Amino acid sequence: MSAVTSAEPALLLTPGELGAWRGLLRVHAAMTKALDAELVREHGLPLSSYEVLLFLADAPGGRLRMSDLADGVLLSRSGLTRLVDRMERDGLLRRVRCADDARGYHAAITDKGRTLFGQVRRTHLDGVRERFLSRLSPDELRTLAELWEKVAPGAAG
Repeated sequence: MSAVTSAEPALLLTPGELGAWRGLLRVHAAMTKALDAELVREHGLPLSSYEVLLFLADAPGGRLRMSDLADGVLLSRSGLTRLVDRMERDGLLRRVRCADDARGYHAAITDKGRTLFGQVRRTHLDGVRERFLSRLSPDELRTLAELWEKVAPGAAG
C-alpha cells in the first residue's frame, strides 16, 4: 500500500488570513514575553507560576486536582509536575492526597502563595491593561471576545 497524497498544491493563505493568523501568534508571543519578564523582574515569579497561583486562588478551598490544573494553565502533565515541584519547594503551594482517589493529588495554595499572588496580581493586571487593553476601545474588546468564542467556545469565559 502506498500513502495517500494529494496532487493538488496546498492553498496559500490570503493576505487577510495570513495577517490575522500571524497577528494572533505574534501578539500572544510578545504579550507573554513582556508580562513574564515584568513579573520576574518585579517579583521573581514567572508568568507560568502566576497562572498556577491564579487558578488555585480562585478555586474552591484554594485547591485543584493536578489534572484540572494542567488543563487550566495549558501545560502538559509533566510540565505542570515540574512547575509544581519548584513552587512546592518555594512554599507557594503544597500537594494534598485526594480523599476520593488514593492515587490522585490536589495542588493547594499556601498562605505564602496567597500573599505573593496578591502582590503579583496588581503588576500583572497593570501590565495587561498597559500593553493590551488600553490599545483597544470597549467595543473592540467586546468584538474580540465574541470572535474568540466563535473560534473556541468558552475561550473568552
